[in-house]
This record gives sequence, C-alpha cells and structure tokens, in this order.
Amino acid sequence: MNIREELLKQQIHFKKHAIAISEYAVSSEENFRELINCFLSDDIRVAQRAAWSVSWAAEKQPQIVQPYVGVLISQLKRTEVHNAVIRNSLRIFEDLDLDIPEEFHGELMDACFQFLQDRDTAIAIKALALTILFNLSKTYPDIKNELRVIIEENIDFETAAYKSRGKKILAKL
Repeated sequence: MNIREELLKQQIHFKKHAIAISEYAVSSEENFRELINCFLSDDIRVAQRAAWSVSWAAEKQPQIVQPYVGVLISQLKRTEVHNAVIRNSLRIFEDLDLDIPEEFHGELMDACFQFLQDRDTAIAIKALALTILFNLSKTYPDIKNELRVIIEENIDFETAAYKSRGKKILAKL
C-alpha cells in the first residue's frame, strides 16, 4: 500500500479508511515512517488526513510513536498546518501514557499555554491543551497557578466544552 495515495484516494476521508491506514501503518516501522512522512507533508490535505491515522495508530500501538515524540511536538509550532494536525498531535499526548522525554516538556508546555491564550484557537485544541498542562502540573507544580489563572480568566468567554473541562481541572488543582 502506498499510504500517500491511499490518503488521497477518496474525496471524503472516513473513519473506517483512517483506521485501515493506521492498521497497515502499525504493521511495520517502515510503514509507520511512511505515515509520519505524510503527516509532516507540506500538502495540507495529506497532512490533515495522515494526522487522523497517526492518532489511531498511536492508540493501537503507543510504543510505535515513542521515537516520534519530538516530531509531534515540533508540529505544534507550525502555523500553516490544518487544525487536525495540531489536534491529533495533542490527542496523542493527552490520551496515551507516552514517555515524553524531559527535554520536550518545556516546549510542550509553551505550545499548550500559547494555544490557551490565543482567542482564535479551536476549542478542541484548547481542551486538549488544558488536560496536557494539568497532567504536566503533576511533575511541574509551579505551573498550577498559571493554569488556574488562565482557566478562571477565560471560563466565562469560552464554549461549554472549555467550561466543562476547565471546571473539572480547577476542582483537581
């Protein structure tokens, strides 16, 4: 299977198709590397569709993503990518117990705080960023206060999803 061709094969990218691609990708490191290369593509449509499959692959086999933690974090800084790339990268860090090397913690926290402070950031990205920061606050208790302040300052101006996630995190802080 040529993953790039498969990603572009259909006019609409369906969940079933994304899962099939992810299953193929996790069958070997070489296949997963091909999927990651699509995820890093400058072609917005290829990267967007690959992002969903990367997320599914990470759910199926978290260890296969481990060597690409730095790559996933570097995607968070890109401004020209589709929200799906950012959202699925964050979802991997939120959902999985990946061993995020300490060298990437600062970069990940900075990106998440920037997403929270930008009014134009999609709500799903903000919700994922909240959870990631909360999880990192267990290792870095100094960020708890900043996280609390950001949630409290924004909670009245955000969507129901943000309010729900924010209130749950505030209760735990």
